[in-house]
Amino acid sequence: MSDVVIHVDNLGKRYRIGERERYLALRDVLTRAIKAPARLFGPAKPSSSNGNGSGDHSHIWALKDVSFDILQGEVVGIIGRNGAGKSTLLKILARVTKPTSGHAEILGRMGTLLEVGTGFHPELSGRENVFLSGAILGMSKDEIRRKFDEIVDFAEVEKFIDTPLKHYSSGMQMRLAFAVAAHLEPEILLVDEVLSVGDVEFQKKCMGKMGDVAKTGRTILFVSHQMNQIRRLCDRVIWIDASQVREHGSTAEITARYESAGSGLGLTGRRGSQGTKAHFQSWEIVDSRGKGSNVFNSFGQLVLKFTVVVDLPIWKVHHGIVLYDSDRRLLWGNGFDGLDLQAGTYQFVYKLPTLPLRPGSYNWYVTLLDEHDWIDRWECVPDLQITTKPVTHRLDEWAGFLNIPCTFSAIADDAVNVCETGQINGLPKVEKLTMTQLSKSRTTPFAS
Repeated sequence: MSDVVIHVDNLGKRYRIGERERYLALRDVLTRAIKAPARLFGPAKPSSSNGNGSGDHSHIWALKDVSFDILQGEVVGIIGRNGAGKSTLLKILARVTKPTSGHAEILGRMGTLLEVGTGFHPELSGRENVFLSGAILGMSKDEIRRKFDEIVDFAEVEKFIDTPLKHYSSGMQMRLAFAVAAHLEPEILLVDEVLSVGDVEFQKKCMGKMGDVAKTGRTILFVSHQMNQIRRLCDRVIWIDASQVREHGSTAEITARYESAGSGLGLTGRRGSQGTKAHFQSWEIVDSRGKGSNVFNSFGQLVLKFTVVVDLPIWKVHHGIVLYDSDRRLLWGNGFDGLDLQAGTYQFVYKLPTLPLRPGSYNWYVTLLDEHDWIDRWECVPDLQITTKPVTHRLDEWAGFLNIPCTFSAIADDAVNVCETGQINGLPKVEKLTMTQLSKSRTTPFAS
């Protein structure tokens, strides 16, 4: 337990439907902490009208029986559908709201980036809010002054730093909030999905900064619906579903299962027009490099094996195979005619030189068709899970389907300057080289 910096034990939060909870400004939180520090983050007593939440339709549990530990230096992603309870969890950890049941212990100075403007005072200027936030984090004025210029430069609000925050746009507030939370060196950083407010360039800056924060050994809890961002940044993932922890574990496996659940097939699959002549029984990856026979974690060759049970001889059969993504978009397909199969068990083996798809969950669909009718059609289960490191654009909407390593160079017409870029942990690193240096270097695939 010595390395545990966040300990959550049976945490729960219940709301009365139709009632809005008033969130506190930093001055209110600070006042309460001084007056009654033991009560600030302790569990609240459930209402006497409905202690267990059952049988009372005027209440809803936004979070219930949530338990986990976060170790020092871990970067943990929190994923789940809208309304699952992710933001409620972070608000409890950030002391914005109190739990209805259970408790959480946090060891270390904490910075938060939740809803836009949370923790800032709208009547104070940007400058005053920077110093107020730093004071709440326990930093001295001298420490804040040393970081102040860097914060303002990162947030790109220098012209408005002495303007009251209420006149800032939501994007400006978010930029300043992130800059304060990331630059005042909290030991624990809580980040909700507010980066979508900013433009693409600022999102890039934020991801780079969080990557830098993670490398210093600080702890990050990161909520996002962008699975590419989660995969690039996080060591492991906690999946919140219907107010409870559904699964937790390695980033690649949990995000793949999360996307698989979103596809609607789950673990049951679909089968149509199954006849009595033959049927597909199972499928697997031969020599899988993942933890399961449906997990592919390589940019190299993929060998698939589909087991087919033939009960009655079939002639002139057409066999088809297609691959869908989790949004049911067709990615690849092929077909083979003229199969003659006697009764028995067969292995249909496919060898693909590579399958450079971006990480995620995919579904094979295989068929058998004779000249009269369908023999069998099967939505294969379990889903194919691609867990290679992402080497695509950091935003899902620009990542496309393929996950192909590459290098990039920009060479001036005068052959004097060369700009060569690769990627480290999914973030660009650019170096300017002279032609002499270029002649001594070789272009190699980047490390993702």
